[in-house]
Amino acid sequence: MKVITEEAVESIRCYQTEHSSSQFGSPSHNAMSLNTIGNGSCRSSPSIINRKHQRLTNVENRSDGGGIWSFHDNKWHLTFDDGEEVNLLYSKQEVLPLQDFDGEVRPTIDVEQFLEQCVLLLDDEAAQTSTPVDLVDLLLGKMDLPVAVVEEAKTILVTHDIVPSLAKTIQATYSTRDNVNIFDYDESWLCTMGDIPSLAQRRIAIMRLKHPTNMGETCHDVQLFVLILCPGKEKGTKNGLETSRTFATLLADVNLRRQLLEVTNEEEFKELVLKRAKELVIVQQQSRSSVHIKVDSLQSINETSCNKKKVKKFCQFGQGIREDLCRRLPHYLSDYVDGIIGPKTPQKVMSTTFFLYFACLLPAIAFGVLNDHNTNGKIGVRKVIVGQTIGGLFFAFFGGQPLLIMLTTAPLALYIKVISSICDDFELDFYAMYGCVGLWCAFFLLLFSLFNVSRLMCWCTRSTEEIFGLFISIAFCVDAFRDTAKNFQKNYSSPQCRNDNIGDVERNVNSTLTYYLLNQTQNGHHDVIATDEPIECNQATSVLFLLLMLGTVWVGVFIFNFKKTPFLSTGKREALADYALPIAVLTMSFVGSFLFQDVKAEPFRYDDSDSVFTVTPLERLPGLAIAGAMGLGFALSLLILMDQNISSAMVNTPLNNLKKGPAYHWDLFVMAILTAALSAVGLPWMHALVPHSPLHARALADVEERVHQGHVYQIIVRVRETRLTVLFSHILIGLSILLLPYPLAYIPPAVLNGLFLYVAITGLGGNQMFERIMLFFTEQSAYPPNHYIRRVPQRKIHQFTGCQLAQLLLMCLFGFVPWPYMKMVFPVILLSLLPIRHLVVPRLIERRFLKALDSSEH
Repeated sequence: MKVITEEAVESIRCYQTEHSSSQFGSPSHNAMSLNTIGNGSCRSSPSIINRKHQRLTNVENRSDGGGIWSFHDNKWHLTFDDGEEVNLLYSKQEVLPLQDFDGEVRPTIDVEQFLEQCVLLLDDEAAQTSTPVDLVDLLLGKMDLPVAVVEEAKTILVTHDIVPSLAKTIQATYSTRDNVNIFDYDESWLCTMGDIPSLAQRRIAIMRLKHPTNMGETCHDVQLFVLILCPGKEKGTKNGLETSRTFATLLADVNLRRQLLEVTNEEEFKELVLKRAKELVIVQQQSRSSVHIKVDSLQSINETSCNKKKVKKFCQFGQGIREDLCRRLPHYLSDYVDGIIGPKTPQKVMSTTFFLYFACLLPAIAFGVLNDHNTNGKIGVRKVIVGQTIGGLFFAFFGGQPLLIMLTTAPLALYIKVISSICDDFELDFYAMYGCVGLWCAFFLLLFSLFNVSRLMCWCTRSTEEIFGLFISIAFCVDAFRDTAKNFQKNYSSPQCRNDNIGDVERNVNSTLTYYLLNQTQNGHHDVIATDEPIECNQATSVLFLLLMLGTVWVGVFIFNFKKTPFLSTGKREALADYALPIAVLTMSFVGSFLFQDVKAEPFRYDDSDSVFTVTPLERLPGLAIAGAMGLGFALSLLILMDQNISSAMVNTPLNNLKKGPAYHWDLFVMAILTAALSAVGLPWMHALVPHSPLHARALADVEERVHQGHVYQIIVRVRETRLTVLFSHILIGLSILLLPYPLAYIPPAVLNGLFLYVAITGLGGNQMFERIMLFFTEQSAYPPNHYIRRVPQRKIHQFTGCQLAQLLLMCLFGFVPWPYMKMVFPVILLSLLPIRHLVVPRLIERRFLKALDSSEH
């Protein structure tokens, strides 16, 4: 074999260096970037070329089987006759962005804290002829660490090859704008770091060498050497990589390095680094402002004029509706086509249709039962389902944003209860009063839409939306647990159970079907309800109620999160997760109605003797009642205005990456027509609902998972903006009237409450307020390294979360108070969140922090 000369080895090395530069070059046009260099980046190399020459020369003396394989120390070893042993060394190079001293709060704090307690060696003679590994040993000895910690640090910081090398290092690289694929190393400084599990707090050591020292292939003239140690469990913004990036960004400045090499004592060295860190905050801030000077100047110059235009647009009759129609009408046909074509679109549309079917039908039944109880049967399950069908189909055809889901809600049921109470107290006709309130509400909604009142949403920030979304989730949980408490009070803690006086009157009435048939025979109509007072001790009924409710939640959430497990293939996991709610409802309904059919369960009340449509007899109302109905209608219109617009804002958030635009004013106009129509025939009102509307958008979305520093987060790639899912699901809901009372009566009320809990839990996904509340109970090392953790001090984050919790507590105080008339103030409380956010919160938290905490772009 031909002997390779030393010159050939050197040329090979240069060729490999050039091509490695091409491979790992920075993709940006910055003149400087940071590189993290993996194992083997900075070896001790007094005779690297000689060893390479020797190895290549000895190849001709080895046969193909010249190596000796041996197994000891639980691993295989390959050794040649000349004593050299082969090891596999893993190395990795990654381009790091320079640290953002202006946008993030941690870098400057780290510099100040570390400089007070860092180990600083200037022109140490003992280190002049040392290798990088020897420098690490020297600096570890100066840190006064326990022996066990020092030994552990050595095993982490140093790769134990035949020639030991540093495991993780950071260096700067230089590239030109003309050729960004080839770069040169900045060989005058080196930073190495390690995360040490047994270390209690972060430590730093800086050494300035008296003369430039050769420390490896890319470290020929090192004069500044930095060692950073961090605990193994540390917050993402305080780990070894982030801390090293901070000091590496400072050392990447050639002017700072020149000054650091000229200082004569440690105090000047520290003052110079700290001064540069503070200057860098100002420099980056000015640079960022200059980049966005056009936008900033326009904002500052036009801020007053924009506010005037907004106020002026409130008075421009129908301007918002015209803009919405011009924005949405060109996409009307595509709203149907986008539900047919595209990869995975048919599967997504089908699964979302069944999700909406159960997510709308079961709450409609639950609120129908509630309205039936509050109005003494005047508005029951049948009317709610018919109203849900008509309202859903009407908005699906004529609404602007097809992703919004219309549904009657608990606050609307409360208004219906208040109207029924007023009618009982003043002996008024319920349908007349109900219709009059609804028509007044429709009138005010019409005014709101024509005079562009929805422009108020420009002051509705993400924090307000998240407070409202969390309140709705709490409301669903309160309703579910309130029904559970009533069931236990009625059955488990009944007087018959306490007195052990169990009769035999209805001992044979065990199943839901038998109980229905008995009531039908006795009453002559489909009144599926038990007597008001329990006749026997039914403790098993309450236990089954709790089992079915929690079982529905567990099955639904487990299948919903099944896509995060390693089981099955990716497509099958995603398809199964899309059907989480239908599977949970059907499974637990089967368990409750068939597996436990011996336990008596009370199905919901259903009466088909009354007609569905009742024309409003307005002539029966006196003038004073009409005036009172106007006040109730105005309060109701405020509730629908805020709920509708907040739901629409949560759907149209930039995170959903929608393409066709919102239609706030047109949707409110459609709601006015729909409310008037429903009020005229005695059907329950409805409006867009949270969290159903955001969940609808997410069900139609393609989601990708990204990993950043060990934390997994999801981003929405695209959403299928189609009307077909709402159309198909509400057609099925309309056909479900044929399934009343059975087989829909086989769905136990406990499953309905389990659905409420499921919607409440799954609706918390992406709610940053809930995530920040969890930070109160989370170890700092587990904090996600997201944008507000990096840009806002921890104290300010908790302070902002506290402000949100105070507003949430205020909403809960008026939303769950036991006095119905006091709950009528709730729309005003909801509207007051806007001035609180813009007038009160900025006095407590700086606006630059609010910009990071309350941004809808992250």
